[in-house]
Amino acid sequence: MGDQAHAHTGAAGAVPGTGRPRALRNVALVGHSGSGKTTLVEALAQTAGAINRPGRVEDGTTVSDHEEIEHRQHRSVQLSLVPVDWDGCRINLLDTPGYADFVGEVRAGLRAADAALFVVSAAQEAEAVAGTTRALWEECAAVSMPRALVITHLDTARTPFDAMTRLCGELFGDDDPDAVLPLYLPVLGPEAADGHAPLTGLTGLLSQRILDYSGGERAERPPADDERAPLAEARARLIEGIIAESEDETLMDRYLGGETIDVKTLVDDLERAVARGTFRPVLAAAPAAGGARQGIGTVELLDLITGGFPTPLEHPLPAVTTPDGSPLPALTGDPDGPLVAEVVKTSSDPYVGRLSLVRVFSGTLRPDDTVHVYGHGLDGPAHEDRSCHGTRTRAGALTSPFGKQQRPLDACVAGDLACVARLDTAETGDTLSGTGHPLLLEPWTTPDPLLPLAVRAHSKADEDKLSHSLARLVAEDPALRLEQNPDTGQLVLWCLGEAHQEAALDRLRDHYGVQVDAVPHRVALRETFAGPATGRGRHVKQSGGHGQYAVCEIDVEPLPAGSGVEFADRVVGGSVPRPFIASVEKGVRAQAARGVAAGHPLVDIRVVLRDGKAHSVDSSDAAFQTAGALALREAAAEAHVRFLEPVAEVRVLVPDAYVGPVMSDLSGRRGRVTGTEQSGPGRTLVRAVVPELEIGRYAVDLRSLTHGTGRFDRAYARHEPMPAQLADRVAAQDG
Repeated sequence: MGDQAHAHTGAAGAVPGTGRPRALRNVALVGHSGSGKTTLVEALAQTAGAINRPGRVEDGTTVSDHEEIEHRQHRSVQLSLVPVDWDGCRINLLDTPGYADFVGEVRAGLRAADAALFVVSAAQEAEAVAGTTRALWEECAAVSMPRALVITHLDTARTPFDAMTRLCGELFGDDDPDAVLPLYLPVLGPEAADGHAPLTGLTGLLSQRILDYSGGERAERPPADDERAPLAEARARLIEGIIAESEDETLMDRYLGGETIDVKTLVDDLERAVARGTFRPVLAAAPAAGGARQGIGTVELLDLITGGFPTPLEHPLPAVTTPDGSPLPALTGDPDGPLVAEVVKTSSDPYVGRLSLVRVFSGTLRPDDTVHVYGHGLDGPAHEDRSCHGTRTRAGALTSPFGKQQRPLDACVAGDLACVARLDTAETGDTLSGTGHPLLLEPWTTPDPLLPLAVRAHSKADEDKLSHSLARLVAEDPALRLEQNPDTGQLVLWCLGEAHQEAALDRLRDHYGVQVDAVPHRVALRETFAGPATGRGRHVKQSGGHGQYAVCEIDVEPLPAGSGVEFADRVVGGSVPRPFIASVEKGVRAQAARGVAAGHPLVDIRVVLRDGKAHSVDSSDAAFQTAGALALREAAAEAHVRFLEPVAEVRVLVPDAYVGPVMSDLSGRRGRVTGTEQSGPGRTLVRAVVPELEIGRYAVDLRSLTHGTGRFDRAYARHEPMPAQLADRVAAQDG
């Protein structure tokens, strides 16, 4: 992590392969949309010699040139992997989407990584950065991911570098701003006519050297007189921050006593603190410009990754159990140990079929190995607790992805990543293990999709392919949930947001050739009787030969919520023969399921069969079923039928500043706030009960209301009576 350039060891386009976990670094690039993650990946790949110019590998394809990677609006929607070689290490750069709708891809990237490079754009307003990046930072914190920060777009900055580092310290310092400090200061050139100054170099705070790129190539020089004062102040704060994280308890006393601390000692302590996740260094970077071969700050980033980020052997590995849940000793990341790997992403290629991006945690995976595939599916509020599924299959070819290329690999050792072909039975989150001892990794969680998208096939040809295509779509993106609603009959894709919806529809159309129409999502309503009623069902037909004859009289009374439909027999004297009483009940229950007012299921009633008539020849099971249904409809015509709407228990987690607007918004949705409580520093959890009719788009509206900082979950609570005015409108619409 010094300030000296390192010669890269791989030719352009080559796939590095060390075969040693200590020489591997898996790094997820995380940051808000538009922060420049993909551009930075390309700049790092160019500096490392993996591509010849920004965005281009040897065959002319781009690093991010995947039809499933870039959405038509130029928004990265999926996780992509770019392996590069630097200073004898393989660095697997995992470029994650920055838009909130694709946080499922971020979690997959963090699962595969051992450290995160958090990318923050200085071109956005500080308030926007605070609002959009906090949730992503919390995603990293939730899995105890070591992090460093890189600030981009300094040449068009709205917020100066020093203000950005202070903001990052306040936001991400975990109550200790000195745990987030810069390793380098930017050097800016003369201010242009638009008021922006270009980034021309960096000042190394530990080396006290200027890394000057103004001539198009990286050159070192000592600081000028006017550069020494800000350098000395920032350097002193950095040294104190590093020493505060040192395991040598004497170091601070020696430093405060005036002793000069050796730079190597500081670098070693810095590297250990970064790997532990207790110190988050800040760097500045800009992509190559004006034909320069290296981007500004990219050498320093690569040095930090190879020297300061943890190896797969240093980062804690997921817990492992047997398929029945019995705990096993912790994994050690030994390439010669038992095979334990995990599918972190599933995709499909038009030429090779299904591809599984796999992280190997233990052992070595080779092409054509026979493996056990075990899993429960990914955990999450939207996913049911599933029993363990397991199969035995043969792995296909192993490849390393780079843009549109898939380069063959002979093996994938513990700590490394590879794409595996023909794992057709494997789902994202499944564990691959050796055939002798099937194992199961503790799964990570997926976000709960809360925005419904009801779809139907556009044509008969689309209908024939729709079911299979949707199943493959959901297998590739576990953040999607597919539901065939039994009450409304609608096919519903539950998504994380509007962009997630658009990406799903685009993929169905462009990748699977299926056109669907989005239709209004219907909420499953219920009907019930507001008071007691009676009904008489008479089904008598005589048209020559065997006729139909059945008469029944019923009483209907409402029951408490959740009672369903009860049926009682109070016939005396045998007016309805015993075999036909069950027929009446069957007809009543069938009619209740169809509804009596607007086609919604009828619930919470007791139906009492009081009397009836039968014919010795013409009565039948079918006739009494029809009579029972007619009696229930006649009773409904006499009584007032009330509509019941589903109500959800909603929990909204927001910064304290948004509690008032959120509570006001919930009240405007006919919600009842049931309580609030503190949930961590500066955060409040708002609990409410809200009709589901009012929160169909709440995933979108809450994000807008809280500038991306609010989160919520929901769970069905019960059905409650709908207000009369709204019920009349529903009856007119559905009746």
